[in-house]
Amino acid sequence: MNSHAYDQLGAHISSENGISGTRFSVWAPNAKDVSVICEHNGWQHGAAPLTSGNSGVWSGFLPGIGSGEAYKYSLRTLSGELIDKADPYAFRSELRPDTASIVCDLSGFEWHDDDWIKLRRETDWLSRPVSIYEVHLGSWRRPSDGRDWLSYQELADQLIDYCLELGYTHLQLLPVTEHPFDGSWGYQVTAYFAPTSRFGTPHDFMAFVDRCHQAGLGILIDWVPAHFPNDPHGLAWFDGTALYEHDDPRRGIHPDWNTHIFNYGREEVRNFLLSSARFWCETYHVDGIRVDAVASMLYLDYSRDSGQWVPNEHGGRENLEAISLLRELNTLLHGKFPGVLTIAEESTAWPGVSKPVYDGGLGFSMKWDMGWMHDTLKYLRRDPIHRCHHQNDLSFRAMYASSENFVLPLSHDEVVHGKRSLLSQMPGDEWQRFANLRLLYSYQFATPGKKMLFMGGELGQWTEWNHDAEVDWPLQDVPQHAGILQLIRDLNRLYQEQPALHERDCEDDGFQWISADDWEKSTYAFVRWNAAQDDWLVVVLNFTPITRKDYRIGVPRRGFYREVFNSDATTFGGSGAGNAAGVYSAPNPMHGLQDSLALTLPPLSMIALKPVRPA
Repeated sequence: MNSHAYDQLGAHISSENGISGTRFSVWAPNAKDVSVICEHNGWQHGAAPLTSGNSGVWSGFLPGIGSGEAYKYSLRTLSGELIDKADPYAFRSELRPDTASIVCDLSGFEWHDDDWIKLRRETDWLSRPVSIYEVHLGSWRRPSDGRDWLSYQELADQLIDYCLELGYTHLQLLPVTEHPFDGSWGYQVTAYFAPTSRFGTPHDFMAFVDRCHQAGLGILIDWVPAHFPNDPHGLAWFDGTALYEHDDPRRGIHPDWNTHIFNYGREEVRNFLLSSARFWCETYHVDGIRVDAVASMLYLDYSRDSGQWVPNEHGGRENLEAISLLRELNTLLHGKFPGVLTIAEESTAWPGVSKPVYDGGLGFSMKWDMGWMHDTLKYLRRDPIHRCHHQNDLSFRAMYASSENFVLPLSHDEVVHGKRSLLSQMPGDEWQRFANLRLLYSYQFATPGKKMLFMGGELGQWTEWNHDAEVDWPLQDVPQHAGILQLIRDLNRLYQEQPALHERDCEDDGFQWISADDWEKSTYAFVRWNAAQDDWLVVVLNFTPITRKDYRIGVPRRGFYREVFNSDATTFGGSGAGNAAGVYSAPNPMHGLQDSLALTLPPLSMIALKPVRPA
């Protein structure tokens, strides 16, 4: 394994024999000849030829070429065709629609995040609050002066404070690796080592990350090793042959996106991907990667019918080479960068995604709980009158909640392609829609798992995400939407202040049902425990628009229970029903417990109660 191939391949400013210039190196084993083409040589093939070694790497030193020079590789294929390609290891790329790579000196940036890196190294994130704000940088906020995008510096000025004011611990960026098509949102990557030039230079991105860290905000990036696009300047058929991808379309073409699948069994391709992941952690100090479309990597028959896929050497459907790569990836990152998170977007029942490699798992820190997202949204889209017939939609999750280290995602994927915004997906009149949305977010924060919300959701947008627009910021001044924003602030504060809501997010004994079977009233009640099990919260959810008085639930121990959260509070836009300062328990056995509370359950709401003192 060579996980720092970016030190050898690509364009590196250097001095040879006392002459300043740039050394270029590119892997193209099946090319007849390779040249660097640039403005310096009139973009002419043959003007700056490279020489080939036994490894299939073409290399050469060009004097007088320095930082900022745009370039490509001109390759002559075995058939004699000339093709121009961007550098797979380029540190910087031209802004679309231009597609050349740019020589870039990454040295010289002065970091100020030593304290953050030390804290990260010492933090067990599984027992700490992790609340993620997912953002597409190009459409979070748009400039008012006619430009397409804010710069990295402007984003740092505005986005970091916004995240912290709302109480988020981490900022997750849709892919910032360079991509030619805005509408791909960054998921069709052409430069795996270059932050997109849309918002500034590589040093500008370093400064953005540095400012996040100085403010105490973690930064995660989406990383896309599952496929790459067929843009002519990109990786596809790089030297006229299937170099980075499989030659066999049954393994090399992704049927969902008509993109190319990496040849995970080829050493040079594995080095390329492992080096890319390491590069972002090492060079840009990112705090983790969310690995896109892991399920499509794990299965050879993913989205394929019979006869459209090739079994592995044992006759199975598992992609053994991809599995090996993912395990190597996680072993590498966790070993080299303690405290860095690796998060899998994985939608199947593959076992042990977030178990350590030494224990037979894939080694990810965490995994998106796509089942929670699907079941919860399906349940909440139902008219409340029908929810009584689907009680298991929510209670089922307790059967597997501790089987992985889960993140509960309400991501960009749930508010695009005609799915509508989360608010618009809620049933009922306008009041009920807002109440249902408050209930959705409250349930997300109360149930075990780390939290994630896509931008705009915190305002209760009516419209689904449009990457060509910005978040509907004027809604901040509309009372009902301002109530949703305040709800998110208070939920993040509650999540971080209450150890019971985060210390055992990923452990069985951090959660205990009180009642999950009152289907007639569509209610649920459970306990969240802290690590020492000497502190707890009682959570009760009412998924009907009916206020329920004297609703009795059992509690673990006797005492006074203070209502510390109520999603129906008037400050959030609710009706204000609830339990005032709190409720004393009574020695009336209920739900197998010796004491119980008689509560008022507000309509379409969640309340959380905390024991204060013995009765």
